[in-house]
Amino acid sequence: MKDLYPEEYEKAVRDFFTRDGKLKNIPSQRKKKLFIFEHMMAGLDPERAYQEKELDAYIHTFHDDHCTIRREFIINKYMSREDNVYKLNPSPLWAKI
Repeated sequence: MKDLYPEEYEKAVRDFFTRDGKLKNIPSQRKKKLFIFEHMMAGLDPERAYQEKELDAYIHTFHDDHCTIRREFIINKYMSREDNVYKLNPSPLWAKI
């Protein structure tokens, strides 16, 4: 979505993240929420499997509510989960606006 809506994407990242990369709050508007999650996905290795604790630690670098964000990653098809192991899905499967 970054490629489809570059200005809106950049604005959402500026508005919802602090200068040090912390997420101020989870947007309620779906479009902005998806921009934020896509931004967070950029720091994960698509070839790697993540244990739940590893993913929680990664999410925690952005926001304290790792449970909600992890759940959103699954709901919006950014990741799949099997036996508490998380893998990134190919980007064409990710939720769209």
